[in-house]
Amino acid sequence: MIFRLIQQISSILQNSFTPVDITLIDKKIDKKCLRPSSSVLTIPARTGSFESVKRRNSMLLPIKAICDRRPRKDGTNAINIQYCYSSEKRTVLPTEIFIPASYWNKKQGSISVKLPPSYGNTQEMNEKLMQLIRRAEDIILLSRKYETDSLQVLKDYFSSTCTINEIESHLLKKRDVAEGAYSNLDFFFQIDDYIKSQTLKVSEFMPNIYRNMKLHLKEFEKFRKSPITFNDLNFDFYENLVEFLSYHYEHKRRRTRLIGLKKNTIGKTVKQLRIFLNNRIRKKIIPSLDLSGWTILNEEVDTVYLPWEEVSAIYDLDLSDIPWLIPYQRDFVLGCLTGLRFSDFSGILQTDVVKDRLRIKQQKSNTWVVIPLRNEAIEILKDRFTGKPKRHTNPEFNRHIKTLAKMAGITQMIKHSYKKGNRKIIEVRPKYAWITSHTCRRSFCTNEFLAGTPVELIMKISGHKSVKDFYRYIRITPEEAARIISDIWKERGEMQVLNFRFKRVS
Repeated sequence: MIFRLIQQISSILQNSFTPVDITLIDKKIDKKCLRPSSSVLTIPARTGSFESVKRRNSMLLPIKAICDRRPRKDGTNAINIQYCYSSEKRTVLPTEIFIPASYWNKKQGSISVKLPPSYGNTQEMNEKLMQLIRRAEDIILLSRKYETDSLQVLKDYFSSTCTINEIESHLLKKRDVAEGAYSNLDFFFQIDDYIKSQTLKVSEFMPNIYRNMKLHLKEFEKFRKSPITFNDLNFDFYENLVEFLSYHYEHKRRRTRLIGLKKNTIGKTVKQLRIFLNNRIRKKIIPSLDLSGWTILNEEVDTVYLPWEEVSAIYDLDLSDIPWLIPYQRDFVLGCLTGLRFSDFSGILQTDVVKDRLRIKQQKSNTWVVIPLRNEAIEILKDRFTGKPKRHTNPEFNRHIKTLAKMAGITQMIKHSYKKGNRKIIEVRPKYAWITSHTCRRSFCTNEFLAGTPVELIMKISGHKSVKDFYRYIRITPEEAARIISDIWKERGEMQVLNFRFKRVS
């Protein structure tokens, strides 16, 4: 009788419980982050709805609440949620719960009931903490369901206002897009997918550079009279592309027919093409390619800078009869005084200026710079902030500052040269015709350099990250270099450095 009763109980238990596989857990996890229940390889999970099984599976996740040891200014400590993806990768998620560390129960992973009411309701805070842990668990399980990086997905969505269903919709959409990118190996489809994926990660002007690369490749495809495929990308393709861009590419939207691109423009296209291909290789969309011979062409650019005398000549122009040119005049001088790029100085806001300092994030480099403002710059910015200035486009800005420079008498003839293929092209124009928005930045760097400002300080303002890149901006003539060296010798008292005189031989 007793034996039969034991058999019946055993049968009921076998039918009521199923083992949960530990394979939900990453192979590499930090043992310190595991909960006590996760140290067991198999745990019983009561059969029932998918949600109940999912919840019990999530108990195995290496996630827990922790108390930050570093006290805040008010003496409280932050309660965070820690997720250990592996022994090397982990993240800490904020809960916006702050209590004194002495009221944190580390063993139970909860707030002590002895917490004084002045810090909040203990029960409500513990419930909030459990809800946030459950949210983190749900997000991790979703990321694994859609085979995405759980660490990154957790960082992206944990603090967002998205519901779990909305997060799942986003992940599903991303997966569908990714599967399309992996299945469609059309060359220009992949370029479009790359541009779309990079648009939110780069400055607003970079997508135009990507589109120029695509335009050059489209024209090359027409020229070669056969579609470009990833199988074509070898050294012969590179040589043929460079030859086409150098001698056969026809410029678009030009009044006069112009054939061939400059060496640096070709180099920029090759550089962006290489970056695109390496991106597709890293994503394992295409197999590895040998790009070792794909040299990025470049040459020293002949450009001009304006000394302070010429900047002053533009600033002093009387434009009362043509007031529509005043905003271009003011912005050009502001660029020369701050060393900012057009994309930065044309978009300065009133909140960027604090007293006599300008604090702005450069769009191209995505770095913050702090620039001291001269009196003229402060005056220009005050005038801008009192009205409603219209933001210019770069092409129209370049067109109008040439007019201003011509009116200021900056008309001396300047000879520049560049290469198209193996041909050296020489052009002679008035100096005003060589001026662009980038002349502002070069003028600032060169004028400060000539004035003796330490290079390291100029780079802090200009945002240059390497001395090599900085010196490419310096534009001084051989006469100016000789004058500077002579002044340095005089300052050091070294106009005569030898201790004896040559005797004349009679």
